Amino acid sequence: MNQTHSQIASFIWSICNLLRGPYKRNEYRKVILPFTVLKRFDCILDPTKERVLAELPHLYGKSDNIVSESLIRITGVPFYNKSKLDMKKLLDDSDNIAINLQSYINDFSPNVQKIIEYFAFSEQIARLHEANLLYLVLQRFVADDLDLSPQALDNIQMGLVYEELIRIGSEQSNEEAGEHFTPREVIKLMVNLLLSPEADLAKSHVVKTIFDPACGTGGMLTAAETYIKELNRDAKPHLFGQDWNKESYAICCSDMLIKGENANIHFGCSFEQDGFASQKFDYMLANPPFGVEWKKQQKAITKEHEDLGYSGRFGAGLPRINDGSLLFLQHMISKMRSVEEGGSRIGIVFNGSPLFTGDAGSGESNIRKWIIENDWLEAIIAMPAQLFYNTGISTYIWIITNKKEPHRQGKIQLIDARQFYHKMRKSLGNKRNVIGDGEDNRFDHISLITRIHSDFIHNQELEFESNGEAKSAIVSKIFDNADFGYQKITVERPLRLNFQATAERIARLDGITAFTKLAESKKKEPVERLQEIEAGKAMQEKIKTALTSMDKTIYKNREQFQTALKQVLSQHRMSLRAPELKAILEALSERDETADICYDSKGRPEPDTELRDTENVPLKEDIQAYYQREVIPHVPDAWIDHTKTKIGYEIPLNRHFYVYTPPRPLDEIEAEMKALEREIAQLLEGI
Repeated sequence: MNQTHSQIASFIWSICNLLRGPYKRNEYRKVILPFTVLKRFDCILDPTKERVLAELPHLYGKSDNIVSESLIRITGVPFYNKSKLDMKKLLDDSDNIAINLQSYINDFSPNVQKIIEYFAFSEQIARLHEANLLYLVLQRFVADDLDLSPQALDNIQMGLVYEELIRIGSEQSNEEAGEHFTPREVIKLMVNLLLSPEADLAKSHVVKTIFDPACGTGGMLTAAETYIKELNRDAKPHLFGQDWNKESYAICCSDMLIKGENANIHFGCSFEQDGFASQKFDYMLANPPFGVEWKKQQKAITKEHEDLGYSGRFGAGLPRINDGSLLFLQHMISKMRSVEEGGSRIGIVFNGSPLFTGDAGSGESNIRKWIIENDWLEAIIAMPAQLFYNTGISTYIWIITNKKEPHRQGKIQLIDARQFYHKMRKSLGNKRNVIGDGEDNRFDHISLITRIHSDFIHNQELEFESNGEAKSAIVSKIFDNADFGYQKITVERPLRLNFQATAERIARLDGITAFTKLAESKKKEPVERLQEIEAGKAMQEKIKTALTSMDKTIYKNREQFQTALKQVLSQHRMSLRAPELKAILEALSERDETADICYDSKGRPEPDTELRDTENVPLKEDIQAYYQREVIPHVPDAWIDHTKTKIGYEIPLNRHFYVYTPPRPLDEIEAEMKALEREIAQLLEGI
């Protein structure tokens, strides 16, 4: 009986019932995942098992290379196992099952052994054996109910089983929302958007390189390869990936190995251990973790940013520490082929944060500025919420390229696909929506989004189906690059203060640092220290006495007050330093819109920091014209401090597609409230 990948994953996960007690829920996948991979290898090698064993005596004493080549020719896949045992035969010797299982694993070809090592499976074998669970778990995995052979389950279905197991395991482990896996329909859309404009894919024996720096189980890489081969049987895609989750990495390697893919998968953190430092790629896809901090990698990333600048990967800027999404994008951009070499195209999934987080001058804004001013941002597609398994947040697909088509140059396309979805019959984690691909006779959203991207029409309005309902909306808008830039200007207003030597204002001196420091001492010798403190306290009292003797006139001109202050201090035979004089002016002053402007030593108005404001002026607009129109009519004495002006970039996609919905009429709301009141009253009567 054919089973879906979800049913098979559920069956495998049900084996975890045996693990309760010795294992915690968040540890189940340490057993389930390696056993599943091992079972898949075992099923694939089963048809050629006898032929391999028959060939082994003839290979005795031959070199490892000759042995490997001979056995791979027999198995038809790039791996083999020399053991007389298989997973079923392991059950025949229950007393030695742990030793035999480890021996069976050690007889695999080195590439499979390396994969199993990343699961740290030896530790789990010993742990299961000690808990008397190894036989029972193995018995369930070799049961006839679980057929993982290629005849029962093709490679695509097997990949989905792996992802489903990891998804369930992630939920059991309560992992962060950022740790998620990309649904296949989203991958299919990204691949369509990335590759559909590429005319050379139909060329005979074309060679293309595809890279994913956060490849997980390799779903994006294999989907891109499948697309290319559907267009051209003779194409030769080369896959490259990196991931630092050991389980995902091991599954990706096993999946690639089983499929016989031309793949190079590297283990490690892309930021600290760039596995492909000197390589460039034709296509890149990624779904990096959302909102995950990069504090552990901060030292290495900051050093590269400061030491190498644009010669490294992170020259444009560093985002805030709690979200490294834009670091992945910079990492990928650094691997684009030059235009002379044919250029590159990038597709990456983000949450909303990279669109607008960060003010002008921040790392995020500077990264957006760098991308847009280099004319690399081709399009952004707003996707429906609740598409991903471990998070329900809204997502956005960015398309980046350094080889824009002529009609796209200097332009950015925004696509609103937030209503393009069908509700799932049964939720999978947080995934409640699916993008239609036409395979289940429902509306094909993937083809529609691809066509909208290809049409490149401003204010394009289309009719479509959303969750079974016919809808119509504007789905595409085209902007100039500069439309997303702005100039953040600082608007200053003059400082206006009045001064008065009242008891209340004089008392404020006790809260001003420069004044309180008069009664402090840094001397170490106790007597000298005490003498200095006492002298300082005496000076404080002398200052307060002098100020108390001043008349209670309210001065609305700082220069006039300073003159009166100097006269009083002179009468009391006091000469104060600048910090003490500044403290007095601070304590005795209050802001007063009717007072005269305070000027600095060069005769320029001093800015009032409390009245300081900023304005974002569109990049296409003249600052002076904006200032005359928007600022001067309201605050005629204001001026712009041009030394503080910064250029920023943000992409307010939601704002551009906002549709005003008028509130319901009051009488309709009132009628509804009255109906609810009557319903409540009837319910209460029945109690």
